[in-house]
Amino acid sequence: MSGIKQELDKIKNRISNADFLANKGLSNEVGVHVYRYDPADELIVRDYIERLISMPSNHYRIIERNMYKIFLEILDDMQVLDKVAKMEEKRGKDFICNELQQIADTQTFLDKMKYEPHKIGDVLFLTGVGAVYPFMRSHIMLNSMQKFFSDIPIVLFYPGSFNGQNLNLFDKFVEGHYYRAFNLI
Repeated sequence: MSGIKQELDKIKNRISNADFLANKGLSNEVGVHVYRYDPADELIVRDYIERLISMPSNHYRIIERNMYKIFLEILDDMQVLDKVAKMEEKRGKDFICNELQQIADTQTFLDKMKYEPHKIGDVLFLTGVGAVYPFMRSHIMLNSMQKFFSDIPIVLFYPGSFNGQNLNLFDKFVEGHYYRAFNLI
């Protein structure tokens, strides 16, 4: 457990770096960074993120977007959240998964995530990606976000592995090929 805490402690220094905040050194790539971690450390990572967000900083401003909470908000807005359990029981998990992916499509997620104006020093944290699987796929979301968040760094907190090419959720599910991201640490 102390290994994960030592690694998490490096995040604050990384996101405080002026070059990181300015997306410098990325060869005109969008500043997407992945902090991958063992899924067993989920609660430790969540606690660290909450503490980091609550700490005042003169260097950065963290904007968190929890994908699972956004998903629930979308379902609530569409007035289907309280109907999901009965629909799944009646029609099956494959049906409900397909229906919810259509309701909570990529554009709807993006509409909930966007904010203006972006400020110098903003860092967008994407959390809750493990909880929202299979309704939202990280690589698809990252591809779609680029045009809306190209001026600020994005940090994807990812319970699984990332080898610079592929995202593997929980080290079990290959989510897809995404080569534009960099390991945060």
